[in-house]
Amino acid sequence: MPVSPETIATPSAATPGLAPYACDPARSRGRAQAEAAPRHRSDFQRDRDRIVHSSAFRRLEYKTQVFISHEGDLFRNRLTHSLEVAQIGRSIARALQLNEDLTEAVALAHDLGHTPFGHAGQHALNACMREHGGFEHNLQSLRIVDLLERHYADFDGLNLTYETREGILKHCAPEKARQLGEIGVRFLQKEQPSLEAQLANVADEIAYNNHDVDDGLRSGLLTMDRLAEVTLFRDCRETVQARYPNLDPRRIQHETVRRMIDALVGDLIETSQAAIDHQRPQTPDDVRRAGEALIRFSPQMAEQARELKGFLRENLYHHHQVHGVMHKARQLIHDLFAAFESEPRLMPEHYQRHADEMATHDAHGPQRAIADYIAGMTDRHAIREHHRLFDLGTLT
Repeated sequence: MPVSPETIATPSAATPGLAPYACDPARSRGRAQAEAAPRHRSDFQRDRDRIVHSSAFRRLEYKTQVFISHEGDLFRNRLTHSLEVAQIGRSIARALQLNEDLTEAVALAHDLGHTPFGHAGQHALNACMREHGGFEHNLQSLRIVDLLERHYADFDGLNLTYETREGILKHCAPEKARQLGEIGVRFLQKEQPSLEAQLANVADEIAYNNHDVDDGLRSGLLTMDRLAEVTLFRDCRETVQARYPNLDPRRIQHETVRRMIDALVGDLIETSQAAIDHQRPQTPDDVRRAGEALIRFSPQMAEQARELKGFLRENLYHHHQVHGVMHKARQLIHDLFAAFESEPRLMPEHYQRHADEMATHDAHGPQRAIADYIAGMTDRHAIREHHRLFDLGTLT
């Protein structure tokens, strides 16, 4: 959705406390639909508030991160993950004099389009949509804030600023980018997003790597002795044990993970500031034209982060217990999609109308509407729908 020239803000006095290369709400590129400026908050704060009050944000509470919600009350879900990303992002933004509100808005919105059952659900829905344009949760997040949230009288979606939408769209294939107007241009011109968008992306990685360690240990699928194979975990654990030799295992676990986060955050701040100082951008557009991401780890820390990510992939995400549950989840998504495609009247009436509307201008519109419905489900909603449609013992 391109931004109309009349909605681009007229440059005004810079917001105090921000670096010149930070995104300033007073100089935003604006919204697709012009609105009066908010009275007691900035435009990026308004974006954040609309995200928090959206239906899609509330549904994140019952969407899988690694463990399905009914497997335990203390495991992370998409909502708690997004809050952790926002907390890490704001802390780093403050240290680098970037816009905290924009970083937070992007962090809170980045997973709005995620399916139930985490990446297994996404892979299954993408397979279902292979002949109909595919499915990618990043694009779905943008679709939600641009179109699918329908609460406001004057527009569909949340009508967020360009800068927040830019941050939500982390990656995009060229053929998709060409369909997105101004927001897709940077993928065609090989430009970078704002520093706030770059930061939210790396904060996402820091959050999920470390809370997945914590959840993996809590579940018993990982052990601290096995994790000691990972350099970052081993170094932080040894520091904790040397300082607190009689600490109980649960506290050792917590102290180790918090030191891992601190090490990653500290390295990211120092390395990113050095990269910014070397590049010397004077505006957010200088950042976009820099040719490389300026928010980054040192080579040594990047290698340690890759080692941790690889360990989690092999020992947690591909663990036979997780894999078995996700195999069932993929089949559930396939079953639901096939049922709704063969008989759209199985969907709620407003999604039937949505499918009819989509069909008027897109040959794949009905399938896209089905994908919208399934992607918006929580884990438990998807399980209930499957039970309703396929359990012949309960004809209700």
